[in-house]
Amino acid sequence: QVQLVESGGGLVQAGGSLRLSCTAAGSIGSINFMGWYRQAPGKQRVLVAVMATDGSAHYANSVLGRFTISRDNAKNTAYLQMNSLQPDDTAVYYCNAHTASGPHWGQGTQVTVST
Repeated sequence: QVQLVESGGGLVQAGGSLRLSCTAAGSIGSINFMGWYRQAPGKQRVLVAVMATDGSAHYANSVLGRFTISRDNAKNTAYLQMNSLQPDDTAVYYCNAHTASGPHWGQGTQVTVST
């Protein structure tokens, strides 16, 4: 059993910043990829950013240059630094981790960006 615990969401004004954290616990084994997805109201869940164990990262075009993903492999923790937030970034953000037992999801954390 793998649990992902997220924190750091909240309400911020446009142009502001937030930092999300996600820590994996339980029968983790080796985590291959850790990343963040988001789901806005009435829309599908989409990839925001993902990072492999070797530090290579991939970002959605919409967040390039504004969001930065990082990992602390020793702590089984991933971070998402979000800068220059815009109202379109408003969504529930979900942490995702891929282990040998498959993909795992966090419970989600709300990010709301006001104008």
